[in-house]
Amino acid sequence: MTIVEPIRNIENIKKLEKYFAHSNKRNLLLFTIGTNCGLRISDIVALNVGDVKNKSHIRIVEKKTGKFKKFPINSKLKPMIDEFTKDKPPDKALFTTIFENRMDRFGAYYILKTACEAVGLQEKIGTHTLRKTFGYHHYKKFKDVAMLQKIFNHSNPAVTLRYIGIEQDQIDESYENFIL
Repeated sequence: MTIVEPIRNIENIKKLEKYFAHSNKRNLLLFTIGTNCGLRISDIVALNVGDVKNKSHIRIVEKKTGKFKKFPINSKLKPMIDEFTKDKPPDKALFTTIFENRMDRFGAYYILKTACEAVGLQEKIGTHTLRKTFGYHHYKKFKDVAMLQKIFNHSNPAVTLRYIGIEQDQIDESYENFIL
């Protein structure tokens, strides 16, 4: 199994957002939900229009853990969701293919991989990159590993730090700052 990385550089996130904004609004919303909510891709592609349309919060039962999760839709996502869902019925899948089938994680991976190649990102990319990007930047902003651990349903803080790549960043920094 390949370990994927978060997108650490905000400029790279902006490049991807710009790429998606010019190519496909569905893909922009998929990317933005992934980087702003910290959901697994299996939970993102399982969303229906009714799960997000005219809502203040997203409420799901996580596919992997079976645990209930509720979180607010932030001010960046709200207008994107409103526009994307305005003419769609609530029982329709939020993310569909060109054949109107529900998108799966492989389709989401292809979308992300293609976009990252197009903008020249070198990170090890996968669909989990979206969740890890959320975690990495959430930690950088708030420095609250306990909250992030709770958001991710991790068993301990060390797991969370390793998961989002902070542990390796700290190891690298200690090596770079240690000279005999």
